Amino acid sequence: MNLNTDQTVKKLTAMKLHGMASFYEGVLTLSAQDQPDPHELAASMADTEQLFRNDKRAKALFTLAKLRYHATLEQVHCSVERNLTKEILCRLADGSYIKRAENILVSGATGCGKSFLACALGRQACLLGYRVLYLSVNKFIERLTLAKLEGSYIKFLKSLERIDVLILDDFGIQVLDQVQRIAMLQILEDRYKIGPVIITSQLEVAGWYATIGDPTIADGVMDRLTAQAHRVQLKGPSLRKNQS
Repeated sequence: MNLNTDQTVKKLTAMKLHGMASFYEGVLTLSAQDQPDPHELAASMADTEQLFRNDKRAKALFTLAKLRYHATLEQVHCSVERNLTKEILCRLADGSYIKRAENILVSGATGCGKSFLACALGRQACLLGYRVLYLSVNKFIERLTLAKLEGSYIKFLKSLERIDVLILDDFGIQVLDQVQRIAMLQILEDRYKIGPVIITSQLEVAGWYATIGDPTIADGVMDRLTAQAHRVQLKGPSLRKNQS
């Protein structure tokens, strides 16, 4: 590497064009006859920089999401027995449900892969450049209770507005109290036609009314949840038992 090329690499790095700098350094190790022409070099450097930035953003989004499982859509088992086909998964894989703010409601027995599916969809959303947040309902209630005690309740709700895809896992394990059900209604109202919610539950969707508790609020919550939603009811034996 001569002085001029060394300065070029330093300038690219100083401008935070790390993908370009790395590619350019690689090109400089090639013999003169193997190096690309200027137009090809410029195109390849731009492509590498874009890939570098996309990868960096995806890693940041994975960290923000706090997904329970490092799941991918390729790892999700599809079969008629599970009531989950590849066609259903493909319809969700392109992320168009996010643009249309269509919720995904996943129900099924313990161990059937609800959380894994939700996390795989969350990871795919991150790869598409969307902000995702995974919360078990227990963790959601803990954070809500703490926000109330600290006086940051509104701030907490506002922070959820900035999330493109909100995942609430294990809904229905306990009946919500008044604060929790009102917060749930507010969150769904804020997200209605703006950003989707992915909810998993052992209960069938019809049984969610009882979990919410208050009939009036339950009607409001369920209306917003189901108005534009994909329903996936997983069937079959526990995958955990099969793995054991």
